[in-house]
Amino acid sequence: MKGKFYAVFHFCFGWLIRLIFRVRIVGRQNEPTQEQGPYLVCANHQTLLDPILVCAATKRQQPHFMAKAELFKIPVLRGLIRKLGAYPVSRGKSDVGAVKHAIALLQSGRSVGLFPQGTRCPEQNPRDCKIKFGAGLIASRAGAQVLPVHIKMKNNKWKFLRRVTVIIGQPIPFADLGYEEGVAGEYARVSEQIYDVICRLGEEAGK
Repeated sequence: MKGKFYAVFHFCFGWLIRLIFRVRIVGRQNEPTQEQGPYLVCANHQTLLDPILVCAATKRQQPHFMAKAELFKIPVLRGLIRKLGAYPVSRGKSDVGAVKHAIALLQSGRSVGLFPQGTRCPEQNPRDCKIKFGAGLIASRAGAQVLPVHIKMKNNKWKFLRRVTVIIGQPIPFADLGYEEGVAGEYARVSEQIYDVICRLGEEAGK
């Protein structure tokens, strides 16, 4: 599901973003159509550009990303990012409201974007980065399929005019996550399972 403003913005500027940042997209056909249901797109996180790159690489649905609450205090920016589907999250603490909002979006048929790392992990091999259990929590509570994405940059660092490859993997049906309600540590396990797929997408592309 796409908002009208997002659809127009994506049509007008998506190609420009891909051109400026030299974005190469692999597996674009793997993105579910709206008829195939909403998804939780999960990707590795290295730069501030990552949400923009994910949105530019996908086209069938609109991923709604969390954005730090401070951005919504900037008058001009606040209206724009809200129209683009972003919603606030308070960093440095557990924001239950933001998590509930993400779950509600998925249950209402909208797609959501999330980084399992929780924060940027620049210039590091994604395998070496710590992850949080938010991806597992949201996917499990919403019963959502997961779209794994790997953002691949040379030396895991963005540089102007350097190629960026966005690899979109096969969607992971919710049933394949093997979530068992009431079992301790399930959210963390599901998050690790999702993140392992994300990492393997980049590793296999490098072979």
